[in-house]
Amino acid sequence: MSKEITARADDYSQWYLDIVAKAGLASNSKVRGCMVIKPYGYAIWEKIKDDLDRRFKETGHVNAYFPLLIPKSFLSKEADHVDGFAKECAVVTHHRLMNDPNGKGVVVDPSAKLEEELIIRPTSETIIWDTYRDWIQSYRDLPLLINQWANVVRWELRTRPFLRTAEFLWQEGHTAHSTEQEARDESIQMLDVYADFVENIMAIPVYKGEKTDHERFAGAESTYTIEALMQDGKALQSGTSHFLGQNFAKAFDVTFLNENNLKEYVWATSWGVSTRLMGALIMMHSDDQGLVLPPRLAPLQVVIIPVPKPNDEIDAVVADIMQQLKAKGISVKYDEDRKKRPGFKFAQYELEGVPIRLAIGKRDLANGVVEVARRDTKEKNQTPLEGVADYVENLLEEIQQNLFGRAKTAQQESTHIVDTWDEFVEVIEEKGGFAYAHWDGTTETELKIKELTKATSRCLPFDHPLGGEETAGKCILTGKPSSRRVLFAKAY
Repeated sequence: MSKEITARADDYSQWYLDIVAKAGLASNSKVRGCMVIKPYGYAIWEKIKDDLDRRFKETGHVNAYFPLLIPKSFLSKEADHVDGFAKECAVVTHHRLMNDPNGKGVVVDPSAKLEEELIIRPTSETIIWDTYRDWIQSYRDLPLLINQWANVVRWELRTRPFLRTAEFLWQEGHTAHSTEQEARDESIQMLDVYADFVENIMAIPVYKGEKTDHERFAGAESTYTIEALMQDGKALQSGTSHFLGQNFAKAFDVTFLNENNLKEYVWATSWGVSTRLMGALIMMHSDDQGLVLPPRLAPLQVVIIPVPKPNDEIDAVVADIMQQLKAKGISVKYDEDRKKRPGFKFAQYELEGVPIRLAIGKRDLANGVVEVARRDTKEKNQTPLEGVADYVENLLEEIQQNLFGRAKTAQQESTHIVDTWDEFVEVIEEKGGFAYAHWDGTTETELKIKELTKATSRCLPFDHPLGGEETAGKCILTGKPSSRRVLFAKAY
């Protein structure tokens, strides 16, 4: 099966598409730019969703659901917001079809034109803040901590499964607060939630930081981000949290009476991650044999394969192993399919990224052992049947830590401190990865750097990426004074 996957070194983009298809994660839809998420891919998304949902609720948030369709006039109320999304909006103009008088199927009924066009949500700030106006009257109603799991549509011209699609799944948190500080604390708290999840569950190291003015979310006062680095040296924005100030509250007249009975505008945040995390997962850990999944995110952590086929004696031993593993909360499957040879099964589960494979046959039983193969390093060994559940439990944790450790090493080795334009170009064009460089702080220079190299500013990191001291310097392009460095990279 791995022969059907293009080697990363030959064509990284095709390698990615091959894994999405061959591992059964998603397929193309007949709708331009949209995808069908297949059961195995959706099972991984459910693991992401369930873990994040638990974290949101532990921090006091509750789930709600808001309409898919937004009146066009709502997007006009916050000028920066509409400018940011206008070119990506899908618009509903009619509410009815009719039979074609010429007998060619159905056509739009011209008499069913809507009085006001509706926008399929690219994000939900406007419809939510229109609703919050009715929900918030007093300081007693605050904070309002709402999350929604939903789909959105952004009419992308160039699409790639999970990374950039016209329709995608995500969660979007929208909170309202009585003070600026409380809202700012909320936005940082949720960024920390994302970073902890991505690092400890997905085994993907990230840099946390703030976006530049040019790169921040449309309508926000501050945008915070987590940035990951893929195997090909390109960055991937993996989650964002926005301090919205009072912009949307003023646009939609959302006020409250404070404890002194004075009217104030509320303070707001929004934050979200999407099925783009699936793309990060694929590109961070996978290899030329297929998908590689960190155990904490794998829908199936262990598969047991009889060699060459099941029999009563093997079945009895496997049943005992499975009972022990399930008691430890480990997901396990016994593949008893007699129509497929063991070698085919080995290749299938390797392609699907199952962290551990156990193989057991007549000779193994006689010797009281089982063969254990780990997906991350492809190492195999013989382990005593007695105590195999404890061994597997420890090995799953070792695999999780190994995946994060090697990704962290790759991130650090691909983060370069540069002080000159030539060094910057060398990193961006030849080495790949992050260039940590001084910049004069102007959007004009930021755009010129992008024009010349296709590199964009990823974030102003909260901490020095390599643990050094922040110092003032000179912009790599203009030579003007710079108070601090910013992370640049080519990005998805």
